[in-house]
Amino acid sequence: MPELVIQILITLVKIVALTFMVVLPLVPISVYFERRFCAIIQDRVGPNRTGIPLTLLGFKKDFHLFGLVQPMADGLKLFLKEDFTPAHVRKAFYWLAPALTVAPALITVCVVPFGSPISIFGHTEKLVIADIDIGPLFVFAVSSLSVYGITLAGWSSNSKFPFIGGVRSTAQMISYEISLGLSIIPVLLYFGELNLGKIVQMQAENGWLLLPFWKNGHFALPDLQTALFWIPAFIAFLIFTISIFAETNRMPFDLPECETELVGGYHTEYSSMKFALFFMGEYAAMVIGSALIVTLFLGGWSAGFTLDKYIQNLHIGDFHFGGLVHLVIFITKLVAFILFFILVRWTVPRFRYDQLMKLGWVIFFEAALINVFLAALIIAAPQLTGLILGIGAVLLIVVTAAVIWVAKVSEEHPKPLRA
Repeated sequence: MPELVIQILITLVKIVALTFMVVLPLVPISVYFERRFCAIIQDRVGPNRTGIPLTLLGFKKDFHLFGLVQPMADGLKLFLKEDFTPAHVRKAFYWLAPALTVAPALITVCVVPFGSPISIFGHTEKLVIADIDIGPLFVFAVSSLSVYGITLAGWSSNSKFPFIGGVRSTAQMISYEISLGLSIIPVLLYFGELNLGKIVQMQAENGWLLLPFWKNGHFALPDLQTALFWIPAFIAFLIFTISIFAETNRMPFDLPECETELVGGYHTEYSSMKFALFFMGEYAAMVIGSALIVTLFLGGWSAGFTLDKYIQNLHIGDFHFGGLVHLVIFITKLVAFILFFILVRWTVPRFRYDQLMKLGWVIFFEAALINVFLAALIIAAPQLTGLILGIGAVLLIVVTAAVIWVAKVSEEHPKPLRA
């Protein structure tokens, strides 16, 4: 019984530490980075004034902190605003929708491995809340629930623009969930695992999926099968990354909430903390999406280049803290990918809805399906090098051409319907 109580307490500590001290703080940090980044692109200064008001305490100047306190000020503003509920909405679903949007993004945190195990006084603990053997399936199952929040927000608002945004979001997320699921099948075939922690450990020992240049802690050129598998791995990386943009409703796939067409989309009728929950849900989904990309394709917490075995042996007495170093490495990769999300938002224009659907159903679905067969062929018969290279080259050209095609907004105006 005491062991069960201790395990429950350890799990609660990991939930608080990893969710409320690692993931949630990344949300306001991402907001700050985005506002500063867009200011640089638009030749503006951006938030640089909000800081600690020391003049209220009798000092001569305030401490501005480069505007780092701006996200806290925005959150406080939303928290203190009037929680207004329009009279024409369906109230129960209207109140439920924001929670259904943010909760799935936070629940999926529990299967993400944030670092290698740490040991103190002979007790070893993994830096993951729930080390289950169905990690990717759990993430997809839970994250798919967020579409219900957006759909309910659009429907319960009893307004035209939110309803159109909800319908768009439903079609978009269902369309890209298929490509998202198919794109990681080659990764799971290669590792033969559904446990995200074991997948990262394999990459730490044998090279990252996209950078396989060491084996068993030593530099080594990849063998024939590993070298050939880089082709479907890179194709899977492209499809998975772009599909994550669509799943999180991020620019250039933010059709459900595009302000030029739908005012504010599905959250037009929301204000105060309800709006803040939608805002938090979008950025939390972006953080978890980046964490999945880093975990599956870029080694997760692994430092790479044969450094992990040295990091894991770091200790002070009985406290082995290599896992905390790996946690810092993982967060560094995570922030780098979040910055990539921000860069894409402010450099790539929004697509039309027909372009979005065409990319998902005509290009990515077929490419991801063929990529599964290509990965299976490499694993089963790597000696068929010529055939594999031919199929891989054609598929890579098709996917790359599709990405280039959708990276620009078509200049052709849609033809008017004839009477």
